[in-house]
Amino acid sequence: MKMTTGLWMRIIHRYLGFFLAGIMAMYAISGIIMIFRNTDFLKQDVAVERELKPNLASVELGAALKIKGFKPEKTEGNTVYFAQGKYNTETGMANYTKKELPLLLDKMEHLHKATTNSPIYWLNIFFGVSLLFFVVSAFWMFMPKTTVFKKGVLFSLAGIVVTLILLFV
Repeated sequence: MKMTTGLWMRIIHRYLGFFLAGIMAMYAISGIIMIFRNTDFLKQDVAVERELKPNLASVELGAALKIKGFKPEKTEGNTVYFAQGKYNTETGMANYTKKELPLLLDKMEHLHKATTNSPIYWLNIFFGVSLLFFVVSAFWMFMPKTTVFKKGVLFSLAGIVVTLILLFV
């Protein structure tokens, strides 16, 4: 049997698909969860106690605690109260509650958002290149003269149009 480009594409598509099944599921799940990242969906309360520099201004305190939209609610003596907890200006101790995803989901989200600062950013590059290969190799799954291929091209064009609409709406 002669190994044509089409046959090679189908073979690589098949085995690369099986190989990446787990990571595709992980990216799909974490992608869906990331849609809700600015909500408390699936997040749990985690109590935190941190020692910061004493006498931080409210802007510095919010930045040190990494709390978006930080606003002190009131100050009583040496204690600054805010929605998530309190900060002692004299000792620098902050006690607050933050929302976090369960460990596995948190790890998945961090992998999904990996940058070049992450030691495994190459995995995201490999996965992205693999997805691009799936896009291209899909057109070698069926012979060009078949009805399935022609319908596949029409569906691809429809998908491209929907993508363009989503990008510009």
